[in-house]
Amino acid sequence: MIHNKLVRDLIPQIIEDDGDEAVTRVLEDDEYYQALKDKLLEEVEEYLESDDHEELADVLEVIRALVDYHSMTYEDLENTRKMKLQERGGFSERIFLSEVIEN
Repeated sequence: MIHNKLVRDLIPQIIEDDGDEAVTRVLEDDEYYQALKDKLLEEVEEYLESDDHEELADVLEVIRALVDYHSMTYEDLENTRKMKLQERGGFSERIFLSEVIEN
């Protein structure tokens, strides 16, 4: 079975433990970045289809990997989130913008 996708670090060992052979390689930086973006889309789609909180945890894991790839800390990301929250608000008030009428 061909997958051609980024997998969690322990997946090859899990495959081997099940008696199968995992054919893998380590990605170069540019490939890794693209694979992370592809994985983020995959995990978001899985969450949207299933509404399962475990899929949401997978999304967060990919985000953590992207934070690391960009040589940021999770605290940096959280500070950026807080700044945007302060400047533009969050989503807790459930505001849905229907239209903007230009004057």
